[in-house]
Amino acid sequence: MSQFNGKTVLISGGAEGIGFGIAQAMGQQGMNVVLGDIDDAQLALAAQKLEDLNIPVLTVNMDVSKQEQWQNLADKAIERFGKVHMLVNNAGVGGTPGTIEDTDDKDWRWVLDVNLMGVVYGAQTVIPLIKQHGEGGWMINVASMAGMSGVPYAGAYNATKLAVAGLSEGWSIELAPHNIQVSVLCPAFCRTRIHHSLRNKQEQYKNEVKSEGKRGGSPMAAHMDKVISEGLDPDTVGQRVLEAVVAKELYIFTHPNYRSVTQARFKAIDSAFQRAGESDLLADIKNQEIVNFS
Repeated sequence: MSQFNGKTVLISGGAEGIGFGIAQAMGQQGMNVVLGDIDDAQLALAAQKLEDLNIPVLTVNMDVSKQEQWQNLADKAIERFGKVHMLVNNAGVGGTPGTIEDTDDKDWRWVLDVNLMGVVYGAQTVIPLIKQHGEGGWMINVASMAGMSGVPYAGAYNATKLAVAGLSEGWSIELAPHNIQVSVLCPAFCRTRIHHSLRNKQEQYKNEVKSEGKRGGSPMAAHMDKVISEGLDPDTVGQRVLEAVVAKELYIFTHPNYRSVTQARFKAIDSAFQRAGESDLLADIKNQEIVNFS
């Protein structure tokens, strides 16, 4: 019998894309599935698909940037299924590609509030519930390959995904004594609609000067449509997440062809440390004991 059988997974942004791929994979392992999403129409479709697979499912409309809506989601999950064992912080937006000068405050706030604070609020709300029942569990945070290496013209998105990767690394140490396993998913291009995130942009983040239509017609948008349409199937991502969680992997990668990108980054970092070690300015601290928090 699967270690997940009879347990409950809560997935933000779970109505489609990677979130739904994970929902299917975990549901097929016998988990109860709770989906939070801002899109009611997609939630209804997702619920029907899971019910057709005989997977117990609860759907709740929510905006992950609102902490009180996370609490509502958690309350309804507990009311329906009794306990929560796994949190998947998946909800995210792509932001609007642009230069430093072109990315305005509302764009920054939108991406930070959804991609970063949505993860923080999810952890703050759900992790205490997992600790409470004492059975241990899992937290999976969805970052990106942008969480492993800087991406030009995507400042806000890049900042949030690097932050989610760093949070996951720290939380994995913090939560280990509670038997809560943390993983961070770093996919490259997948067949999702994240590049059309503007369709669900909340009113408080909209900018009247820059219309959605104008942005959607840019050459970069057309290129992204093509690249993403040829990306990895979200169902495959869901199965890969299951595989990696069973193997207790902290970093979950879906595109092994991107290994060279991270290797180049790590080589540059290592070279920078070597140069620092050769600096006379730093000779006094070269051999100081390292502070280890693990």
